[in-house]
Amino acid sequence: MLFSEILGQSHIKNHLTKSADFGRVPHAQLFVGPEGSGTLPMAIAYAQYLLCQNTNAENDNGVAACNLKFKNFSHPDLHFAFPVATTDKIKKHPVSSHFLTEWRELLTKQPYGNLFDWYRLLGIDNKQGQIGVDEAQEIVKSLSLKSYEGGYKVMLIWMAEKMNTAAANKLLKLIEEPPNKTIFILVTEDEEQIINTIRSRCQVLHFPPLAEDVIKEALIRNYQLSETDAIKISHQSNGNYNKACDLVYSDSEDTQFEEWFIFWIRAAFKAKGNKSAIHDLMSWSETLAKTGRETQKQFLNFCIDFFRQALLLNYKADELVFMEPKSSFKLEKFAPFIHGNNIMEISEELQNAIYHIERNGNSKIVLTDLSIKLTRLLHKKAD
Repeated sequence: MLFSEILGQSHIKNHLTKSADFGRVPHAQLFVGPEGSGTLPMAIAYAQYLLCQNTNAENDNGVAACNLKFKNFSHPDLHFAFPVATTDKIKKHPVSSHFLTEWRELLTKQPYGNLFDWYRLLGIDNKQGQIGVDEAQEIVKSLSLKSYEGGYKVMLIWMAEKMNTAAANKLLKLIEEPPNKTIFILVTEDEEQIINTIRSRCQVLHFPPLAEDVIKEALIRNYQLSETDAIKISHQSNGNYNKACDLVYSDSEDTQFEEWFIFWIRAAFKAKGNKSAIHDLMSWSETLAKTGRETQKQFLNFCIDFFRQALLLNYKADELVFMEPKSSFKLEKFAPFIHGNNIMEISEELQNAIYHIERNGNSKIVLTDLSIKLTRLLHKKAD
């Protein structure tokens, strides 16, 4: 993957190429950025720049055979680690090497993809993927060998926040003092979830969301959209190229999430003193509880964004509002009900629900409890 193929982030590209050209390559780096900002493709392009001895942002003038191996992500000195779980094929002790075919498929189709896309590809969206101690042992083993081509070895750990404590402790010494010419690149969306002992040993690079113009130009170039459609989708994507690609094909999970959210909100409004609406909320909780845990977490994060957008609209920050409901639901009519007197409690309850679902709480009970609390909070008056 070439630096020239990465959308935007020119200041980060310049920093990485210059540090490599001057031989100042940190042994451990942490790439932090929101979904769709390009942290993973940037990490792969950086690894290619290092391993193939390339000399500019186009990643050329290097070793041709090496660059060729990167086209299908199969360079022997580039190692990957990412969250996995047991599947019908791998019954126990799953590690990344068992899923390299699927991983290369994801990188080929959508290198800007998120964890939800990855779990859906593996068919494990009802499980909690992790980077466990088995993976840590594989990492130690693979990095103990000499590099295949005599240069750098790169270990790229994607969604490093999914590394459990046992794995992190096992890798701690290796990250602090890796073998000669061994580079760790950790990629994360949530820096705070990585234990401090790992984080403190890495040089941190923060990636901002992509600019609307960058996404617009990419959509026109890659999907032959009209400028009008590209502008609309780039605005709705909120700096997330993965979401923009989903919106092109109307394949975004947000369409289903919006239906669930609108039904939920309308039932919650009616539930005050209305028994039939309570039954609707119970039915909604049962429906959602039948989906995978990752889907539930993704939906609840969508709800947090929806409430935040309503709050911004209520307080006249129209230029920050990117959400455009596809149904007859009017965000401007909903916005007055979300205000400073209830937004913090609503956000906290949604975060608590995500916390309990992550820890395998009974989804039906968690979602029913959340629905009842939402009924009270939506009727709370602004000061």
